[in-house]
Amino acid sequence: MAANLVKVTLDTNIIISGLGFGGKPREILHLILDDKIKAVTSPMLLAELEDVITKKFQKLTYSIEPVNKQIKRKFKIVKPKIALFVVKDEPDNRVLEAAIEGDCKYIVTGDKELLKLKSYQDVRIVTADQFLKLAKF
Repeated sequence: MAANLVKVTLDTNIIISGLGFGGKPREILHLILDDKIKAVTSPMLLAELEDVITKKFQKLTYSIEPVNKQIKRKFKIVKPKIALFVVKDEPDNRVLEAAIEGDCKYIVTGDKELLKLKSYQDVRIVTADQFLKLAKF
């Protein structure tokens, strides 16, 4: 894998949207699978993903195991050393932590509170549509 790939942390809402509904989030998942970008996540974000799928998107539960395998194969999994308290919604801070620890250029999210930040410590916070335009895909 090329070292110069753009690194990105995907918020849980983007992964679920890509899996369940398609569109721009699915395009981003395909870029990861095709080794065009490098995704970064953390054990906390993976636990949240599984929890949200299990509780809110039962129709996607059939895909938890293959999704976990692909994530472990294609995503860089980091263990953040610093706890952040930047936004009110605690799980959103976990997204920031993973992006900082993984030295990401982007966070892709649909979360309004994170999007309001626009950036944090040189990490741009963008929608799926903005990411695809900025990263020129």
